[in-house]
Amino acid sequence: MKPANNIWIQKEQCPCGDWKCFIKYEVEEQGEACQPTKDGISSSSSSDAVFAPYVGQIFKSDDEAFEFYSNFARRNGFSIRKARSTESHNLGVYRRDFVCYRSGFNQPRKKVNVEHPRDRKSVRCGCDAKLYLTKEIVNGVTQWYVSQFSNVHNHELLEDDQVRLLPAYRKIQEADQERIVLLSRAGFPVNRIINILELEKGVQPGQLPFIEKDIRNFLRTCKKTVQENDALLTEKRVTDMMELLEACKAMSERDVDFVFDFLTDANGKVENIAWSYGDSVRAFNLFGDAVQFDITYQSTTYGMLLGLLSGIDNHGKPIFFACVLVQEENPHAFVWAIQTVVQFMRGRHPQTIVTDLEPGLRDTIATALPNTKHVISIWYIMSKLSSWFSLPLGLKYPEFKSEFEMVCYVESMEDFEQLWSLLITRFGLGSDKHISLLSSCRASWAFSYIKDCFVARITTAEYMKSIDSFLKGVLDEQTCLQVFFEQVGLAVRLGCGAKEEMRFIHLKTCMPIEEHGQGILTPYAFGVYQHELVLSVQYAVIEMAKGSYVARHYKKVEGECLLIWISEDEQIHCSCKGFEHSGILCRHALRLLISKNYFHLPDKYFPFRWRWDSSFIPMDQESSRPVKEEHYHALHSLTDTLVTESLVSKERFNYAHKELTTLLDHVKNMAVDELTPEISTNNFSES
Repeated sequence: MKPANNIWIQKEQCPCGDWKCFIKYEVEEQGEACQPTKDGISSSSSSDAVFAPYVGQIFKSDDEAFEFYSNFARRNGFSIRKARSTESHNLGVYRRDFVCYRSGFNQPRKKVNVEHPRDRKSVRCGCDAKLYLTKEIVNGVTQWYVSQFSNVHNHELLEDDQVRLLPAYRKIQEADQERIVLLSRAGFPVNRIINILELEKGVQPGQLPFIEKDIRNFLRTCKKTVQENDALLTEKRVTDMMELLEACKAMSERDVDFVFDFLTDANGKVENIAWSYGDSVRAFNLFGDAVQFDITYQSTTYGMLLGLLSGIDNHGKPIFFACVLVQEENPHAFVWAIQTVVQFMRGRHPQTIVTDLEPGLRDTIATALPNTKHVISIWYIMSKLSSWFSLPLGLKYPEFKSEFEMVCYVESMEDFEQLWSLLITRFGLGSDKHISLLSSCRASWAFSYIKDCFVARITTAEYMKSIDSFLKGVLDEQTCLQVFFEQVGLAVRLGCGAKEEMRFIHLKTCMPIEEHGQGILTPYAFGVYQHELVLSVQYAVIEMAKGSYVARHYKKVEGECLLIWISEDEQIHCSCKGFEHSGILCRHALRLLISKNYFHLPDKYFPFRWRWDSSFIPMDQESSRPVKEEHYHALHSLTDTLVTESLVSKERFNYAHKELTTLLDHVKNMAVDELTPEISTNNFSES
């Protein structure tokens, strides 16, 4: 255990509250790792042939020779140990003897004065298998060669599933050591630790490269080291927290809009601390209507829980609001964190706050933010389904997952309750603790209950993946909290989702309301708006009584939606609650407005948070706007002609392909300047 690095990990305690229920956080693997085999050796190395040593074989060092001989021994059912070594004044150690683990005989021990001395049977039987090394210097280069080798044993050799249990091969790697210590300190018994490691490594029970006895011996051996490290970590926590506090004070002197607050314990030590930047506070005024409070990361070095408040800007990028570090994971700490952040934001409360399934947050949010709707991210729930239900359901799990997803997005509360009960009964999950947990908080995650809550699209998988990627980028191994503080500040200045190239989205329907939306909405918001507009033509609108309408898909692939139209103030309400949920009109409402010959939508259906005008990052007016439609059509006309002419012959095709590839590379490397209004089709001429 080394207290030098501050390692952030994602919490692995199940939200059901049972410490015996281990939940592994599912992450996307980067590349394919070598898969462990039953003997604990990766498959990449198990396929490599290990030849028998021979007299005269040369090695660069004695360690290299020992590793080679050890691999050979393992493949052949025995282990080796180092015997005697011979040295001289001039050469140092010039001979190494490696022998079979059963070589020689144990010397009788002196009898101790105990009533029942333990009579341990020795495994040594005088085996003569050996490998002797001799050092020599050739042309000034030191090397070792095999001077004697014997592979004759006077005992049975072990099979593959037995040789791995020999003490020489029962090694606990450093990564496993850290994991074992962490789980032990969390209160997990040794047998449970073994189960967890088997689950993480994906090996069958009993197939780890070490046994329960090895873990017990390791924990006993490192107990003193852990105690010493605890003392070092305690001192490091106090020192680094004071440095973090000083960094906050220094930042407040440089930036008058920077805000921070902290809480001390009975001994005057910093217990909780929170901070936010001036840019973050100003961004909250624009995009703080829907926020996410992420508390899934904790520091193994400082024993602190990280709370990150974030949202989404008008370009669909994550944006940072505030950061909180708390010592204890309890309602009192959560209440302090949320109230402090609200104070930073000058008392403004978000409309909606999205969290994971942390049980303590429900009551906390209800107390600290009574007028804010609490939504549990369905993305988080879906990422845990496999851990919760794949084992009890077995082969039925894929079917359960498919039906679970369908039930999640049912629009009617009555239909949801009915289908939810049928789902539980059908798969026999009535007594399952995770189903009980989901049932108790279904009003916070089931779509039928939260569809009228404004979430600004922060519950989409796209946003959740981007914020997860941002957190992993910030929460790298840091030597101290001050470095972490500086890195968070850098992320805020650059923007969690730094402004990317503004991609042009051309019109698809040629409807006036599409062109109207393109000039007002950012490319991200317009892309969502355009998608709904394109799908709107698949619906028929049937007028009912008293200003009500029914929107029905032409293939009847989904249920009908009820629309209410109030002509006096141009209000439209759809039962799907698409506009209330995301701030962008749904396909059903757009279909009704089109049928009423609307060429421009009322301004209230283009919320300010999705407009170009709400961009927090100052941008040039001309360069920030999308490319004009005539510019697109000018280039599109040229490329159509080019494609037609190039396909006449193979020679033309090869020439056009080569020149276009060069041209594209050149354009990509050009500086991005604003596209001036004077550009028109007349500027293009054929060569």
